[in-house]
Amino acid sequence: MSIYDEIKKPIISLAPMEDVTDTVFRQIVNSIQRPDLFYTEFVNVEGLSSEGREKVINRLKYNPIEKPLIAQLWGTGPDNFFKSAKEVKKLGFDGVDINMGCSVRKVVKKNAGSGLMREDRDHVKSIIESTKKGAEDLPVSVKTRLGWASYDMDWVEFLLKQELDVLTFNTITVRGSKAKYPNWGVIRDIVKMRDEMSRKTLIFGNGGVLNVQQAKKYAEKYGVDGVMIGRAALANPWLFSKKKDEVLVRDSIKKFKEHVLLFQKTWGSEKNPNSLRKYIKSYISGFGGSRETRERLMECSTIEEFLSEIDRALK
Repeated sequence: MSIYDEIKKPIISLAPMEDVTDTVFRQIVNSIQRPDLFYTEFVNVEGLSSEGREKVINRLKYNPIEKPLIAQLWGTGPDNFFKSAKEVKKLGFDGVDINMGCSVRKVVKKNAGSGLMREDRDHVKSIIESTKKGAEDLPVSVKTRLGWASYDMDWVEFLLKQELDVLTFNTITVRGSKAKYPNWGVIRDIVKMRDEMSRKTLIFGNGGVLNVQQAKKYAEKYGVDGVMIGRAALANPWLFSKKKDEVLVRDSIKKFKEHVLLFQKTWGSEKNPNSLRKYIKSYISGFGGSRETRERLMECSTIEEFLSEIDRALK
């Protein structure tokens, strides 16, 4: 019985986001109101299998309170997917998700992420089969897009035939005009295709969802089994419980202090404190003087400087 069988539908999850959804951010969201499911940042299978694995392995760091937690892997080599899935299993994750949707050019050039859409299908099938073998009894899923520059139902059909536990579709294409605006109507067609093919694969949707209420509405309207929420959660870590304007200013600032302290405790000197800057607006916005406070925080480069400016804002 997989984790997907245990969670009530629709499953509302925090989407994996590069350099955002690390263990610190997941723990902060969890301390407020957790989603049904968490995902890691993108973890490169080639990196895990190289001499430089120490630079990658920290992406798999987690606190047990984050579970259920899915590890998302990306890369090109089936053997590396096998070894990485095996490691994910050993580390106690609840599932493996294969990234076939990242559209960053340096990733696509390696025929990884959404670049796999243009790869030989036998190669893609080998990646999936190798991941399943390495993951053993863990559920295996794929996150992808609706096509390259146009909606590609052949790609969808191919993935449905792989007997994955979950297929998540970002409701845009990789390139072209259809990459600009989410089209959930296509997701409804995918659900219909799944049913006509008599597959048990769960279908999740992702794209343009701003809150939990909208996610549940979309799940009912389009027939999906789950919805991922990404950027809206970065803008509002309280998203899974309340609107940002319902959060007291002081509580928001104190939560950022908690984030900074947890960052320090978790990473020590492993990560540059400058990476905290992307979260500043998540906590410091919507009140008088917030812009000036953000500007001062953006100049911070040490934990001590961040804490000093936060304490100044709390006075």
